[in-house]
Amino acid sequence: MGIFKSKQFKKTPQVLLMGLDSAGKSTLLYRQQRGVLMETSPTVGFNVATVDLDKKTSLTVWDVGGQGTMRPNWRYYLEGCKVLVFVVDSSDQARMGEAQRALKKILSDEHLKGVPLMVLANKKDLPNSMTIREVSTLLELDRYTDRLWQIQACSATKGLGLQQAFLSIAKLLHKA
Repeated sequence: MGIFKSKQFKKTPQVLLMGLDSAGKSTLLYRQQRGVLMETSPTVGFNVATVDLDKKTSLTVWDVGGQGTMRPNWRYYLEGCKVLVFVVDSSDQARMGEAQRALKKILSDEHLKGVPLMVLANKKDLPNSMTIREVSTLLELDRYTDRLWQIQACSATKGLGLQQAFLSIAKLLHKA
């Protein structure tokens, strides 16, 4: 019994990774989990990965496909979600309205009432990427006064800001 004791108490909370297609969700998840850039293709359904942040903290992350045809199914993944991570392509201003509507719809679900939100403004390494202030304004994040939320810039392909983002997600879990 003693051999399994440490595993038994290791908590793996459920984190949902959502956002529009091509925002970089899978690339971001696998870059953080494996430390290398991996070739990805559009996610049909979902991917699940455990991300170890340190010896005591690991997160079970569900990466849910973001194509328009998949979004009606997002609601089936919400029960038990402890933190929602919404990924946006910060270089794609043309789709920010669509992202804002998708985020608003998903946050209105009863299962996400009071669940903390982390917005990751991905692709910050691209020259035409927006600042987190611009992304925050376009997503209307200030309207979400009923929950803890944060926004951080990152680059999945370069690995920039990912460790900090996942550590912040872990902190949000403890505040929830």
